[in-house]
Amino acid sequence: MTAESPELPLAAAFPDADRAQWQRLVEGVLRKSGVAEATGAAAEDALATDLQDGIRVRPLYTAEDGTAALGHPGFPPFVRAGRPEGTTVAGWDVRQRHVHTDPQRANESVLADLENGVTSVWLTVGDGGVPVAGLEQALQGVYLDLAAVVLDAGADFAAAAEELLRLYTASGAPLREAAGCLGADPLGLLARTGDDAKLRLQLESAARMAARCATDAPGVRALAVDALPYHEAGGSAAEELGTSLATGVAYLRQLTGSGLGIDDACRQLEFRYAATADQFLTIAKLRAARRLWARVAEVCGASPAASAQRQHAVTSTVMMTRRDPWVNMLRTTVAGLSAGVGGADAVTVLPFDAALGLPDAFARRIARNTQSVLLEESHLSKVIDPAGGSWYVESLTDELARAAWAWFQEVEGAGGQAAALRSGMIAGRLADTWERRSEDLAHRREPVTGVSEFPHLAEPPVEREPAPAPIGGGLPRVRRDDAFERLRSRSDAQLAASGSRPKVFLAALGPVATHTARVAFAANLFQAGGIETVAGPAPVDAGSVAEAFAASGARIACLCASDSVYGEQAAAVAAALKSAGALRVFSAGRPDERREAYERAGVDSFVFADCDAVGVLTSALDVMEVAW
Repeated sequence: MTAESPELPLAAAFPDADRAQWQRLVEGVLRKSGVAEATGAAAEDALATDLQDGIRVRPLYTAEDGTAALGHPGFPPFVRAGRPEGTTVAGWDVRQRHVHTDPQRANESVLADLENGVTSVWLTVGDGGVPVAGLEQALQGVYLDLAAVVLDAGADFAAAAEELLRLYTASGAPLREAAGCLGADPLGLLARTGDDAKLRLQLESAARMAARCATDAPGVRALAVDALPYHEAGGSAAEELGTSLATGVAYLRQLTGSGLGIDDACRQLEFRYAATADQFLTIAKLRAARRLWARVAEVCGASPAASAQRQHAVTSTVMMTRRDPWVNMLRTTVAGLSAGVGGADAVTVLPFDAALGLPDAFARRIARNTQSVLLEESHLSKVIDPAGGSWYVESLTDELARAAWAWFQEVEGAGGQAAALRSGMIAGRLADTWERRSEDLAHRREPVTGVSEFPHLAEPPVEREPAPAPIGGGLPRVRRDDAFERLRSRSDAQLAASGSRPKVFLAALGPVATHTARVAFAANLFQAGGIETVAGPAPVDAGSVAEAFAASGARIACLCASDSVYGEQAAAVAAALKSAGALRVFSAGRPDERREAYERAGVDSFVFADCDAVGVLTSALDVMEVAW
């Protein structure tokens, strides 16, 4: 190709494809997969996925799904970034959390982090953290003019803020150059504790702190709008966003009512959101949050320059598991990446062992290096809004923003955030959401790697020094692994008492090729409940299964075979197992028209994809515990 020749029309060599053609290809795939006959839009809909908040993710997005103009980075509605340069200049703020109660140990971990890539410190102070009087020792050696300090002091926020501002002044650095957040969050404290006895006084104290910061330390924000209590109580992404908006509006009312201008009031707020391993939902959530807050600020009369939301993203505690905690490194990596791509100003990656107690030095190192790799080696911060323009991301951002706005209006209609917390409206809504999600977790429609899928029973437990108990009394704190953790704990109790775990005998019937898939399925299922699987000589039949079962040491059994082999052998083998003393006999696979015959022969329950795994495993452990 010469300089005079036109561009090579690569696309012209291929015929144009339309959506109808793609749908016809989908129809063919569905037919081969055994899915019910579906054509056209129905075939496409068969591949869609339902998320929380009424959002339905389609398998294909095109330019037809584009949304309204999004503006430019650093300008309303701030979907693309809160600043024109995004995080391209210095990257986002790498912020690590410290929860030691001993000031000396806290200081050691703070200095280690700051010397190895962390750029700001998030410190728990007061109840459950460093005593206010120990804050100076905890920050000994920290250059307060270089490293921002963020406080999480609960009910002690006023005293902790006074001490930190004193330390800023004592350091000799100009107070106007200080950066950080004093962490006052009276409504977040109400959500955590359920105690509103001092709410009015706490709001007034926070307003005084904000006025002082606006005048003397404009780089320090007085209030944190922490949405983590709602996420950690089981709330959806839209519920997390909606409650954060309602909280932010309540604080704006308090600050402006105390005499602060609307622009200064907006600049006193830092919003905190959870980042999960659902990469696209996290990206969309942070983008939607900026859009929503820009609208609130606009309606309140704030200038565009003051309307950008300051965001702190924290990897979710709900997604962290206590079993196979090493997998948490993968979850937090994806969550950290999502937070950075979503445009968060500060990101906290929790150590992989944070659910087990106080993180050790290795875990903290991995957590901070996760961000270093994302920033320095992956160069994620060098592109502003890298997900922007994706038809899927833009559509998801828009749908999430609309769902969150509707919830925000409900809360405001109920009298605002404080009233909705007092009445139990928010707690009830979050509980309903978590109940629905718990059903998905129990049925393994939402798999948890290392817990409900691919568990490793033989792995030694990871033990850590107990962490300070978090404040409670208000909204609950949930984890995705809660139900399976209870099952595994029952298995651990039997192991400690008897030296062995509860066992299930896998009775493989017929040729290997016909039973391997269901043997693997059953093993994965039962091990998720801490039930060790024992496979006897394969295959077994009605004549050999009793001896194999007796040799296994198991008290329950599960048949594993193809449907055709079941038709030939299941009834006889089930009867033989019951005669050999099996307390319960399961069958892997959905029951067919022969279900009643199998049940008469001794099959008690059927296990299959999408069955209630928690219910099945609970009943199995119940039966075996009675026999111990």
